[in-house]
Amino acid sequence: MSGMFSRARRQAALACLRASLLGAAMLLASRAGFAAEPLRLCADPANLPFSSDRAATPGLYVEIGRALAEAMGRPSDVVWSLTYFGKRNLRQTLLAGQCDAAVGLPDDADFMGPRVIFSRPILDLGYALVVPKDMAFARLDDLRGRRVAVQFATPPQSLLAERDDVTLVTVLDPETGMRRLAAHEADAAFIWGPSAGYINRTDLHDAYRVIPVAGPGMQWHAAIGFDRKQTQLRDDADAALARLGDRIAALAEKYALPGGAPVQVGEAGDARETKRVLVTDDSAPPAPQTAASSSPMPAASEAMSADAAAGQKIFNGTCGHCHGPDAVQSERRINLRLLRHRYGDNMDEVFLTTVTNGRPAKGMPVWKGVFTEDDFSKILAFLKTVQDN
Repeated sequence: MSGMFSRARRQAALACLRASLLGAAMLLASRAGFAAEPLRLCADPANLPFSSDRAATPGLYVEIGRALAEAMGRPSDVVWSLTYFGKRNLRQTLLAGQCDAAVGLPDDADFMGPRVIFSRPILDLGYALVVPKDMAFARLDDLRGRRVAVQFATPPQSLLAERDDVTLVTVLDPETGMRRLAAHEADAAFIWGPSAGYINRTDLHDAYRVIPVAGPGMQWHAAIGFDRKQTQLRDDADAALARLGDRIAALAEKYALPGGAPVQVGEAGDARETKRVLVTDDSAPPAPQTAASSSPMPAASEAMSADAAAGQKIFNGTCGHCHGPDAVQSERRINLRLLRHRYGDNMDEVFLTTVTNGRPAKGMPVWKGVFTEDDFSKILAFLKTVQDN
């Protein structure tokens, strides 16, 4: 009998010991930061000033994400993927459960519909005017007689195209715009502000003033995006972000986001003929082309076949970044409305070979594995509806 009680006491003591050891292990793990699951951040490995896989310059969004994870008592991890693929990238990462949060999405309920929910706004982002330090700018009339670098198919280009007293130096990206400005091939640059500020700081040693500009389509709020099923995570992030205002402001300054009150630009005057110079990285300015706005637009989606309408949507979501919305493009070498003119009966074969294998030397990515064969067929169906004769 006494042996039975002795065994019972030993078992009870062992159970208490196990519980104590487990509790101690959990406490140590919690203090070391291992108990909580890491907050997995979606980020592009080569998208400064926002994100980078280089330890010395992780980027604004990565540092904000890490600060958020720290404030939530969680470690952080980064899931790298190329944001060049736009919404498709988010579908394959954030919405596929590969990462938990995408910092820097536009705070817009229409962005990807109801599938993405947003934190409170964290930053104001938009376009900016980059000018020499001795040049005054308080209104659009201050650009009269100037050469202004603008990005193709952006609100600044549309705004200045309505003026006949400004010469547009059209470029494909803000980096080229800053290079043209530094080379005195433009007197000012009206381009994407975060990139302009960062390049001005890191490459040009703050040689220019970067002035944020407000107006239709010029500025918007950025937030952190989550899958719509992660409402609790979004709410926890909002609570933590309420304590991070000063930290985020310091990071914005570190990465040279344009600061100060934006200059409000009003409506421009009557539209008249505007001088244009299309400048690319690998060629001299081409012969004058018809302005993009005068190119024939494709038929309305409802008048197309279902495949062509679906292809138009896919094209504008990704391909329009380089080839222009609805394939409206004034630069001849990347004008996809000329495919039939160039290749005749071989148009289909050339298109499918190019999108499948890419042309890396000319800046064309390999799209195989990103789009399906069905996607390619729909894009081709759309392009056939907009070919110039």
